[in-house]
Amino acid sequence: MSLKIVVLAKQVPDTRNVGPDAMTPEGTVNRSALPAIFNPEDLNALEQALRLKDQFPGTTVTVLTMGPGRAAEVIREAMYRGADGGYLLTDRAFAGADTLATSYALATAIKHVCPDVDLIIGGRQAIDGDTAQVGPQVAEKLGLNQITYVEEIQTLSNSPLKGVNSGKEASPLRGGLEGSSLSITVKRHIDGGVETVESPLPCVLTVNGSAAPCRPRNVKRVMKYKRCLAPMELPQGTGFGDLPYAAEYEKKPYLKLGQLSCADVNADLQQCGLAGSPTKVKNVENIVFKAKESKVLTGSDDDVNGLIKELLASHTIG
Repeated sequence: MSLKIVVLAKQVPDTRNVGPDAMTPEGTVNRSALPAIFNPEDLNALEQALRLKDQFPGTTVTVLTMGPGRAAEVIREAMYRGADGGYLLTDRAFAGADTLATSYALATAIKHVCPDVDLIIGGRQAIDGDTAQVGPQVAEKLGLNQITYVEEIQTLSNSPLKGVNSGKEASPLRGGLEGSSLSITVKRHIDGGVETVESPLPCVLTVNGSAAPCRPRNVKRVMKYKRCLAPMELPQGTGFGDLPYAAEYEKKPYLKLGQLSCADVNADLQQCGLAGSPTKVKNVENIVFKAKESKVLTGSDDDVNGLIKELLASHTIG
């Protein structure tokens, strides 16, 4: 048994280094002003995919990321650890996307590059937005079951589950969920405990940061894939034939990373980027907490009621 797995990964600004230039006047993240890193929980998701690849020979792990040219570094980092390849979803039309527009673009790309996908895995949330919405939204747009807050994939079985899809619309992948002959069992961590959940494949998983950390880079794979490039990364007006070691790109097609535009995946421009993003940022503030602003509260009713009134008055809650 082999699987086709798509890992959703994101290059995010390092939120440990947020400064006054972190946001643009339009309320979007100024990514060029911040160091870029592999979203931490996406690394946990990648590890779960790679464990399945180790367990089931012939399994392929494809990374899909959306962003500017430099986001291709996420694909290379994943390939250094064991992924087979990836696609950079990049286009000016995708700029400024909120979670709704992002999930639309990703779902459209998945239908284009891997219509027979078995499993889509991503991190629970990205550290630049902390919404945890993209994974579930991708599942809804593809008509797939989803399991969130995953900590461990326990088993894959050839026994299909009965009745779990009643009322679920057919997925555009694999001609609908009812044809699935595989099911997956995972452990998910929720407030107050742990659940064991089963779902038929294909499905979408989002993985917690408390799951197993991703394995380190493999030296041999770093040497093999270090010259991987997406067309967007090439100097303007040049091609692969203009680069040093150009012959390598002819002999080793895997060094050319996949790149997809809005037109390539037949995406609706009105559902992409700012045009497809109903979320609008009203205001961005830098808040510095000072020790003199702290107060000590007891568990008395008066202290609790007083705190709630302060939070309501400042519109922190309510």
